[in-house]
Amino acid sequence: MKKAISTDKAPAAIGPYSQGIDGGSIVITSGQLPLDPATGAFPETIEEQTRQSLTNCKAVLEAAGLTMADVIKTTVFLSDMNNFAAMNGVYATFFEGACPARSAVEVARLPKDALVEIECIAVR
Repeated sequence: MKKAISTDKAPAAIGPYSQGIDGGSIVITSGQLPLDPATGAFPETIEEQTRQSLTNCKAVLEAAGLTMADVIKTTVFLSDMNNFAAMNGVYATFFEGACPARSAVEVARLPKDALVEIECIAVR
């Protein structure tokens, strides 16, 4: 059984998708852009955008009753791989102990010309 996850603490889905899906033992977030859910604005720097994207992931997971400690896999989409080190520095502050598996890829372009988008897979 799957259930859509919805929270006003992360940007609303503006298309045919959910902020996340709760599959019982597994929760998957949609890719989270660095949009501030209160203002709809992007921060400017890669560090600030990474922090906001992960904060949005955290909010979706919390709406499903999970925390960042439950994340087993992330995918990081970067508009420029030269931003990897700066992204990684902020990313590291969101995880303690055994960090999740991760893929990080450079893409040609992200929605709204974001610098980063991040998605998570978590387990109960």
